[in-house]
Amino acid sequence: MLLQIEQECLDVYKRKVEQAAKSRAQLLQALSDAKLELSTLVSALGDKSFISIPETTLGTINEQLAAIAPALEQLLKQKEERVKEFSDVQSQIQKICGEIAGNASEQTGAPAVDESDLSLKKLNEYQVKLQELQKEKSDRLHKVLEFVSTVHDLCAVLGMDFFSTVTEVHPSLDDTTGVQSKSISNDTLLRLAETVSALNEDKKQRLHKLQELATQLIDLWNLMDTPEEERILFDHVTCHTSASVDGVTVPGALALDLIEQAEVEVERLDQLKASRMKEIAFKKQVELEEIFARAHIEIDPEAAREKIMALIDSGNVEPTELLADMDNQIAKAKEEVLSRKEILDRVEKWMSACEEESWLEDYNRDENRYNSSRGAHLNLKRAEKARILVNKIPGMVDTLVAKTRAWEEDRGISFSYDGVPLLAMLDEYAMLRQEREEEKRRLRDQKKYGEQQNTEQEAIFGSKPSPARPSGTKKVVGPRANGGTNGTPSR
Repeated sequence: MLLQIEQECLDVYKRKVEQAAKSRAQLLQALSDAKLELSTLVSALGDKSFISIPETTLGTINEQLAAIAPALEQLLKQKEERVKEFSDVQSQIQKICGEIAGNASEQTGAPAVDESDLSLKKLNEYQVKLQELQKEKSDRLHKVLEFVSTVHDLCAVLGMDFFSTVTEVHPSLDDTTGVQSKSISNDTLLRLAETVSALNEDKKQRLHKLQELATQLIDLWNLMDTPEEERILFDHVTCHTSASVDGVTVPGALALDLIEQAEVEVERLDQLKASRMKEIAFKKQVELEEIFARAHIEIDPEAAREKIMALIDSGNVEPTELLADMDNQIAKAKEEVLSRKEILDRVEKWMSACEEESWLEDYNRDENRYNSSRGAHLNLKRAEKARILVNKIPGMVDTLVAKTRAWEEDRGISFSYDGVPLLAMLDEYAMLRQEREEEKRRLRDQKKYGEQQNTEQEAIFGSKPSPARPSGTKKVVGPRANGGTNGTPSR
């Protein structure tokens, strides 16, 4: 029995020793785990200054565990707070990135936090990144609002529905949603830019179309002498004739119904123009005749009018083609006038000089020109100027001949003045001038001979007969005196 009791006591002792050893091993493991966790937390948080880490090499195992527990509890609490801070920052970063990428609605749950690095340095990096993303979000939001404002202005000018246009890009762009709720994704910005570009192009095309219609309206009004009362009704169309694309900002200025109204009015005026074709064509013919008359170009107006009547009555030509052809004739006539201007100006000066020459000859024949009659001093001054001008006539004629020949050589046609070749007029004037000079020399010789005869008679008979007044014929000179009412010499 004693041996048996002794064996039982030994078994109990062994169990107690094993249990103590096991308990000690567990405590050591717990202490090791606590130390490891403490080290891991300190490493993850990256800062030892805010918590004093106790020395764990002194005292019993329980004492060492008791010494670590407060610091470990504080570090765990601090870790929990730091994890929350990381989660908040990363959530905001994830949200903004999702908004920029355009998939914010697809993101669910909080982002995973890397608990191996919860240092303030890492947190600061996330915060800096968040600030950059917030700035980018603000810039994008500002850009989106600018695009939306531009779309609003363009829709107002074009008479389009702004809400349907902008919500077609993205539903969040409606005015009913808050500013912060508007989409700032790359796709939204791209589609907004494309929408603005498309609206600008539409605005440009509509303005071009409206300006074309306005030009047609003005031409038709001028063509048919439309009263001002009718023109005022389309001031909203014609006011943009010379406007730039950016200069048109009035709401509804380029609405489709406005352009359609202008098209209808142009069509109505075109039909009215066709019915008044003869009147308009004759009006242009009169303009053409006036241009030719100013340029002293001879035409057959009756034949031209008969041709116009025949074309209109035949119906083989479109009214627009006929008017375009007449406009082309007018343009060519104006070019012809421009090419003849220098020569015509010289012809006018030459004819004016010829008139002064004719007046001077009449003045020289007047025996009473030196009497102190009223206006005699004015005639004397005019005669002095006329003599200076007459002396320039040969130079005028030579220059005019040279200019005319150069013009004819350049164009290969004869330069006519009211149907008469100008060179022939100048040659005829030169011949007449030469004849006048010979007549003057003959009269001077005759007068000289008469004076010599009188001197001889006076020597023989001692008396001097009264001189007889020479019956000189009044010579008409100058192309205006030798021709008809239009100043052309008769052939």
